[in-house]
Amino acid sequence: MPDYKAPLRDIRFVREELLGFQAHYEQLGYEEATPDMVDAILEEGAKFCEQVIAPLNRVGDMEGCKWSAEGVTTPTGFKEAYNQYVEGGWPSMTHEPQYGGQGLPSSLGMSISEMVGQANWSWGMYPGLSHGAMNTIYVHGDEQQKQTYLTKLISGEWTGTMCLTEPHCGTDLGLLRTKAEPQADGSYKVTGTKIFISAGEHDMAGNIVHIVLARLPDAPKGTKGISLFIVPKFLPNADGSVGERNGVNCGSLEHKMGIHGNATCVMNFDGATGYLIGEPNKGLNAMFVFMNTARLGTALQGLAHSEVAFQGAIAYAKERLQMRALTGPKEPEKPADPIIVHPDVRRMLLTIKAFTEGNRALLYYASQQADIMIAGKTEEERAAADVMLGLLTPIAKAFMTETGFEAANHGVQVFGGHGYIAEHGMEQNVRDSRISCLYEGTTGIQALDLLGRKILMTQGESLKAFTKVIHKFCKANEENDAIKGYVDELVKLNKEWADTTMKIGMGAMKNRDEVGAAAVDYLMYSGYVCLAYFWADIARVAAEKLAAGTNEESFYKAKLQTARFYYDRILPRTRAHLAAITSGSDNLMEMDVDNFALSY
Repeated sequence: MPDYKAPLRDIRFVREELLGFQAHYEQLGYEEATPDMVDAILEEGAKFCEQVIAPLNRVGDMEGCKWSAEGVTTPTGFKEAYNQYVEGGWPSMTHEPQYGGQGLPSSLGMSISEMVGQANWSWGMYPGLSHGAMNTIYVHGDEQQKQTYLTKLISGEWTGTMCLTEPHCGTDLGLLRTKAEPQADGSYKVTGTKIFISAGEHDMAGNIVHIVLARLPDAPKGTKGISLFIVPKFLPNADGSVGERNGVNCGSLEHKMGIHGNATCVMNFDGATGYLIGEPNKGLNAMFVFMNTARLGTALQGLAHSEVAFQGAIAYAKERLQMRALTGPKEPEKPADPIIVHPDVRRMLLTIKAFTEGNRALLYYASQQADIMIAGKTEEERAAADVMLGLLTPIAKAFMTETGFEAANHGVQVFGGHGYIAEHGMEQNVRDSRISCLYEGTTGIQALDLLGRKILMTQGESLKAFTKVIHKFCKANEENDAIKGYVDELVKLNKEWADTTMKIGMGAMKNRDEVGAAAVDYLMYSGYVCLAYFWADIARVAAEKLAAGTNEESFYKAKLQTARFYYDRILPRTRAHLAAITSGSDNLMEMDVDNFALSY
């Protein structure tokens, strides 16, 4: 299995050279996020990921988690690594100082999370889910809940989970049955079963804080009758210490395709004591704080598996000898040439590279919007960032996980038969990555959210937030000879994106199925256009660096060459997606249900 190396050079390129994070922090008033501070954090984060948790990645896959009536045991070394993580102050880095946090920008935490996810995704899910619990309690919890739970989550002493799904309902949370009975002391008794609960039970922290959706006795039906509750594994004592065990237990562990090192649990709530967060029957709205945190975290997973695929595949392609180059021997002193000389291997490597580096730019841009949404100086700035982040979140979650899974598959393919063998780590990467397209809302659900809720329900106003960014970039660079071809293509795509959206909206006025039929192709089209913008901007920066003179000529030339590959080889996929979008819904909906299985 290849040794993980944190991609610090490209992280710094995106953060400082492409997106100008230092000026961004200064504008938002993050005075402690100085260049020296940020660099030290990135270096220490890389060291922790490379030396502590990356060696546990294979261990977690082989051992998995162990269930017993007493609880769940995590793989060898996981608990000790988490203790080091807490001692290093990593859980508190981006959270509020009044509750024990360090107050650093959330986008800096994204860079650390990227490295953690690449080094060991299964391990990273334990502290990763806690951030969603922290954000939810911070936004919707009362002061007592913040003092009791938020402080412990921020310190890392306790971890958090998100408990939504039930055996009979997946995404359709309006069907959930878990109930919450009010008690005389203001608490509630929560009863029901939740499934697919990542990090629902483990031995790594002193307590687990479950954020649970449930119904009050008089709640309206559907999503309008859902409330949100804090249900701790152990009830806290008045002094904040862990008290008696609550009525919540892990009934079993799911047997999964991948992420074996993370405990995916069936959680049974048997009259467990819970505490209402926010207003009654407004729980789904409150839970969106958690879900949006998790969706960006899952987008990061797509990036993580793509980076892992690239690191493994490029190392192997340089060493593996097989056949001669079609244009003649490249290393005649050896019995065969390394496979990196072959065009098809380069196709796969460049595809992985284009997705990895392009998606990193997309995600870090989204993380900037999250910073502005939190710390923008005016309400107008914060509202604009909220709209932009709302648009980009479903694109990032779905597009980045789909392309991350594609990249992971290419990683196996570069290895050939050896990629199918466990010792090289590529097959684990595929298995671990597959879940990313499913949880926190499948690709289809994200596509409906993007096209239906975010764009059509706003009459396209949210889309204009990003198409204006592209328009301004194209106007500013219309005379830039270094990237003129990319700018010309972007101008066409930007107009086509808006026109296609309008056509779908007009069709939906006659037949609502047109939205569902177009949604996934529309989302993937949108993702490819987003990356076209970022690759054009990456090429702009690289060309400027080369023109000015640099001692990293190879680094910037590789950026230009990857941008060309993206535009020539990857971006044409938009043509197929556009054809599918405009083909309408009849080719999907006209077949009678009984005709699907006539061959049996």
